[in-house]
Amino acid sequence: MSISLEVPDIRQLAEEAGIKEEELKSVLEASLLQAYCKFPDALPIARAEVDSKRGTLTIWGKQEEDGQETDCTPKDFSRQSTKIVRSALRQLVRHTEDEKLFGSFLNRKGKLVTGTVQQDERDKDNIHVAVGETEALLPKREQTPGEAYTHGERIRVYVVAVSRGLKGPEIIVSRCHPNLVLKLFEKEVPEMSTGAVSIVKVAREAGSRTKIAIKSNVEGLNEKGTFIGPDGSRVRSVVSELGGEKIDIVDYSEDPASYIASALSPAKVDSVRILSQEERKAIAFVPESQIRLAIGKEGQNARLAARLTGWKIAIQPSSE
Repeated sequence: MSISLEVPDIRQLAEEAGIKEEELKSVLEASLLQAYCKFPDALPIARAEVDSKRGTLTIWGKQEEDGQETDCTPKDFSRQSTKIVRSALRQLVRHTEDEKLFGSFLNRKGKLVTGTVQQDERDKDNIHVAVGETEALLPKREQTPGEAYTHGERIRVYVVAVSRGLKGPEIIVSRCHPNLVLKLFEKEVPEMSTGAVSIVKVAREAGSRTKIAIKSNVEGLNEKGTFIGPDGSRVRSVVSELGGEKIDIVDYSEDPASYIASALSPAKVDSVRILSQEERKAIAFVPESQIRLAIGKEGQNARLAARLTGWKIAIQPSSE
């Protein structure tokens, strides 16, 4: 005895939701069979058959593996089966939508996205960011120190992770990641997309100072001027997006001594002595008047220079 499933056309639902008809049938049949097995007189071996064309359900069962299969659809299964089908449909559609969302954001990992700040009174430590039809999370650890986030404000964030969570896709974004600076410059410097110039490395202490090492891939091109832009417009745009964070643009060099000297800017460096290539240790000699500038406030300039170059840099006055 087949029973009618009082739901809209299953084939149409599958098409509208972007679900394969066979997948939809398989999920519905599994859910209905699970419900049937809870009946006291349920046969030990059974299967559910959904006819998507007619919108009907039949339970087929038998007592033993080589026995005769018979229609064992319970008489009072109609109302219950319809509820089960509706629930299974909702879950499958939600799962399908989540998978589409996960796939679209998986391709955006490591990229810059724009979203709208959504404050959540139940989650005061983290910031929720609406990006399109989904919500990304800006955790405390990924926020820039001292930066305020106002409800409804449009902000650019860097996608650091995309994963499957219990409640759907989990998208983690950042405002303090070094690559946020790189991606912001990609938006401002068209020569980066053509490959004429590139950023080799970024060293950042978010909210305070960033150093970027750049190089030209085209002979005769002024790479620094390219990043600074007409009247400083390009770098100024990035600084504004970062809330006034200072940015040092450093010339990259294959020669460690030249690279280290450049990385310690804005301090003037007289010379650099390489102590050990293997241990990557060097001494930078700077004029007495430049010592404090080379080291920076609380050692920040020297620390960022070391991070940018990958060298341990000792700073000494040139007179020694």
